[in-house]
Amino acid sequence: MVKGFYRDKATLFFTFVFPLMFLLIFGLLFRDSGSEKITVGAVGEGPVITALADTGVVELERYPTMAEAVAKVRDGDLPAAVGQSGNEITYRFAASDQNQAGTVRGIVVGVVDNLNLAATNQPPRYTVDESNVEDSSLEPIQFITPGIMSWGVAISAVFGAALTLVNWRKKQVLRRIRLAPVGVPTVLSSRVVVSVGVAIVQAVVFLGIGSLPVFGLRLVGTWALAIPVFLLGVLAFFAIGMLVGAFCKTEEAATGAANIVVMPMAFLSGTFFPIEQSPKWMQAVSQIFPLRHMNDGIMDFLVRGQGASALVVPCLVLAGFTVVVGAIAAKVFQWEDS
Repeated sequence: MVKGFYRDKATLFFTFVFPLMFLLIFGLLFRDSGSEKITVGAVGEGPVITALADTGVVELERYPTMAEAVAKVRDGDLPAAVGQSGNEITYRFAASDQNQAGTVRGIVVGVVDNLNLAATNQPPRYTVDESNVEDSSLEPIQFITPGIMSWGVAISAVFGAALTLVNWRKKQVLRRIRLAPVGVPTVLSSRVVVSVGVAIVQAVVFLGIGSLPVFGLRLVGTWALAIPVFLLGVLAFFAIGMLVGAFCKTEEAATGAANIVVMPMAFLSGTFFPIEQSPKWMQAVSQIFPLRHMNDGIMDFLVRGQGASALVVPCLVLAGFTVVVGAIAAKVFQWEDS
């Protein structure tokens, strides 16, 4: 099993290099996301324009007329434009960039409200004590790593189990093993050990790369409690790979089936974007996927510092998923092509 794994260069690439590329890409993209300013078109002068420049969040790009600034917004070069003429404030935004436009709108409205209040010479009645609930020293890589690492492990476990099973059945290796004095538990456990071992190496590589100074990943709080969730996740995806390998007759079919399972699951489980930003029905559907519970479970300990009680739900779901899918895979398993 081990020799068959490391002798296959394509398997090594898709196990380590391919998912690691996503960690590097997203890690570099969001490394300085907290310090980046939103560039906004600005026309005219006045307290609002001055206050916007002083927020430290918005960078103003000056234009002589509102028509020129709006043209830049329409072309997609700017998310929004703000103009001030006396006491009149004009705000124009691009619906195609709703995230940044919404952020700028909130800033503009806040600045205008504060200036309106100051003009009345009334002291503010309410104040806001604002802070994030996580450790403020955590870098963006802390939030990116759990999802992409889980996805990389899922690819390795599903594809590794499925393609090995199909290839061995096609070449009648399984038939020879069946006739040899080697029990089924030995064959199955060897594949499980290889899958778990590869997943551990993947995790070490991911965490090692993420811990480089350029990214700043730190193992803090209760991170060690994520290990049971990680291992149960590997077993869950191994069971999926065995099920795919039991049904498919060729490597091409197994590759296609594995992609159909893993790729949609990645997008529906919060690997590449926060699942909380998706519609409610999509969030509900994602609860049936093991990758969602693996992501959430690792995030609970690597970022949120949850206690041992947070192990219950992800571990029960992943263990139950492994038992059910593994039982189905065992039921439809075939030693030879019929």
